[in-house]
Amino acid sequence: MRIIPLAGGLVGALTLSQFPEFSQQYLQRLSGAVDELRSVTIMFDAASSAAGKTREEALDELRSGNSQLVSQIGSDMTDRIYRYERLNADYQALAPATPVVRLSRFYRMRDRELVERTWAHYQPAVPVTVDGFITAGIGFAAGWALIAGFLSLLLRPLRRARKV
Repeated sequence: MRIIPLAGGLVGALTLSQFPEFSQQYLQRLSGAVDELRSVTIMFDAASSAAGKTREEALDELRSGNSQLVSQIGSDMTDRIYRYERLNADYQALAPATPVVRLSRFYRMRDRELVERTWAHYQPAVPVTVDGFITAGIGFAAGWALIAGFLSLLLRPLRRARKV
């Protein structure tokens, strides 16, 4: 019966050992997105400043524009600027972190588009780094514990029946 939790541990180890490489590839895409959105934000802020307006005043003016086109541009620009701020905060939290620390900050990998594009082009890698071995160990422990706990709950009624 111990073979099933062992298999769960091995699957967990194999799965989580891929996190360092996936997080590195995600971080590269995140960096590119932040750079692209930074230039848009800087350009918008400069145009707003030249017009004597703050960013929020300029965005409000665009969103309440006199045409649907201008309003749509204002909404799109607002979305881009807020996405830049969110992605930049995520990048600042993830970039200096080791892969093991990134594992504890996985919630910062929250941009669905970037996760999907990273996953679409992801190539599994053999973990030959310390971080790869650590994440594999965490994955093994989590997989073992998950399967062992599930089996324990599943088999509990049978154990009670044998005692009676």
